[in-house]
Amino acid sequence: MHNRNKGNIGEDRAVAYLQSQGFHVLERNFRTSIGEIDIIARRGEAIHFIEVKYRRGVLFGYGAESVGYHKQKKIHQVATVYLGERLYKVPISFDVVDIMGEEVRHLVGCF
Repeated sequence: MHNRNKGNIGEDRAVAYLQSQGFHVLERNFRTSIGEIDIIARRGEAIHFIEVKYRRGVLFGYGAESVGYHKQKKIHQVATVYLGERLYKVPISFDVVDIMGEEVRHLVGCF
């Protein structure tokens, strides 16, 4: 299966999970010239910038482990563009939804 197809499957599962937890998805695959944020969602007053990592098994470790400094920096930069375009002044959170097989873990405020 192509990596983009795997990504779409993972993001679809992440969206379904987030919605079941009371999140309202504002954007999927928000892109700028800097980079992309997989999901931007709101719950209550807070906006969550969410990176989705999907793995079929533990062979390569948990997906959240692969969100290193450079990826975090890009997500912060793209989030700044998003917030600036919309003039949001609300609490924010940088999260990872880590999908391993059938298990879904939502790591809130992890970077």
